[in-house]
Amino acid sequence: MRRSLALALFLSFFSCYLIISTPSLASSDEFLQCLRREIPSRLVYAQGSSNFNEVLASSIRNPKFFTNTTVRPLCIVTPAGASHVQAAVGCGRRWAVGLRVRSGGHDYEGLSYRSVRPMDFAVVDLAALRAVFVNHSDSTAWVDSGATIGELYYSIAKSSPETAFPAGVCPTMGVGGHFSGGGMGLMMRKHGLSVDNVVDAKLVNRDGAVLGRASMGEDLFWAVRGGGGSFGVVLSWKVRLVRVPPKVAVFNVARMVGQNATGILARWQDVAPALPGELTVRVLVQGRQRALFQALYLGTCKSLVATMGREFPELGMTGADCRPMTWLQSVGFAISGNADTPVEALLNRSTGALSSSSFVKNKSDYVRRAIPKAVWEDIFSRWFNKNIGSGGGRDGDGLMILGPHGGFMSTVPAAATPYPHRDGVLYNIQYIVSWRQQHAGDDGAAAMTWLGSLYDFMGQHVSKEPREAYVNYRDLDIGENSESVMGNANGVGGFDAGKAWGERYFMGNYRRLAQVKAAVDPTDYFRNEQSIPPLFQPRN
Repeated sequence: MRRSLALALFLSFFSCYLIISTPSLASSDEFLQCLRREIPSRLVYAQGSSNFNEVLASSIRNPKFFTNTTVRPLCIVTPAGASHVQAAVGCGRRWAVGLRVRSGGHDYEGLSYRSVRPMDFAVVDLAALRAVFVNHSDSTAWVDSGATIGELYYSIAKSSPETAFPAGVCPTMGVGGHFSGGGMGLMMRKHGLSVDNVVDAKLVNRDGAVLGRASMGEDLFWAVRGGGGSFGVVLSWKVRLVRVPPKVAVFNVARMVGQNATGILARWQDVAPALPGELTVRVLVQGRQRALFQALYLGTCKSLVATMGREFPELGMTGADCRPMTWLQSVGFAISGNADTPVEALLNRSTGALSSSSFVKNKSDYVRRAIPKAVWEDIFSRWFNKNIGSGGGRDGDGLMILGPHGGFMSTVPAAATPYPHRDGVLYNIQYIVSWRQQHAGDDGAAAMTWLGSLYDFMGQHVSKEPREAYVNYRDLDIGENSESVMGNANGVGGFDAGKAWGERYFMGNYRRLAQVKAAVDPTDYFRNEQSIPPLFQPRN
């Protein structure tokens, strides 16, 4: 730990002790009055506002968090500039009202706009802060946190068709949340995670100051690039752009169990992480014993067919499976499987999740040793051979998405960013189950049983001690902070309790994140059920 950070930690201990020892005189009314003095009233939506529910629902992606039992914010602030975020932080700290920050609403536990326990909090919704400025002279771009990944992709490619950025597949994800957890995507084997390509950021800290990389220091800059988003409000990010060819190559090849899907999948585990970095082949394991192999290749179809024939002949991919298209078109293809999807669709911020009433639950794992074919046969026969439950498909749908690592990811030290799942990882697993609510109070019991039993079974085949998980696939089942994550005056209690989830997301980086948190947010103002708790250095 550098001397400057150690000094900050030492000073933070005393400021934290004094603040938490002072009784709070906060009230929600005074907080709202403070906001209205500092921020135009049209940008603040209190619970009594006629359009409060509309604004709250605008980017909720999981309708199970929009029920009568959901703990909702006192208000939603929709800032139009940095000064409005600064005001929200200042009013929130003055009147002891917490803030939750939302950019796209894809967080799987809804912690950017709801609380698990009753508490006073407000949402800072960054959707209006969505500008993208591309600088061709140094191949960088500044992107606001409220922009979606689709908007970022579109702006970059329209500015220069052979320029791109490595980030996730889903275009409606908000940049702020995606980058705060690392940012896996289909180009990470060539160019790394999103945060591996972030070179600067602008952040509003607990004191309401706007900081850039130089003024925030390297420790905080390290923490915001994948540490889970509890160190302040990141307004915008400066990213390094990457070059892509005029045309890339893609394919979707489905194989059923009767076509040796399990054998091909078993072989894929060894092949996919060792392929050239330009080629990513991921797998979607779906109902009715089907495995869909999806590829993005930063090259030509001719070269892709030759590479697959040489490295992965078991799949049987041919030239007829390959489609050439621009990189921007490949983003739409990855989502829809339709080569004719217009690129303008990437600008649609809405997924229509609330209108579908389809509830979702996600979990994640990392695999470091290939799973035997016999185990995959067991998985397919027990979990992917029929509809979930007994409702003829009405009780839910299950999915496993397997995303390969290797390539560039294996060259980056685990401590380079908070995202530690680097060398030795074969692939990440995302488990997804969805169900349609049949009646009020429907908890999707059949779907949750399906997911829980599969996840428990997979425990013996995935990484252990810790059983690694991806923070952007946030899962409160693996642990959450107590009402006061501080634990005691030096933060040890909160830190130790947080290990249950913290070491699974961040492994050896969890301690450093907690020390940075103590230096920059000693009273733990920016907190939620899985925020980094502060850990103070012991005094000599």
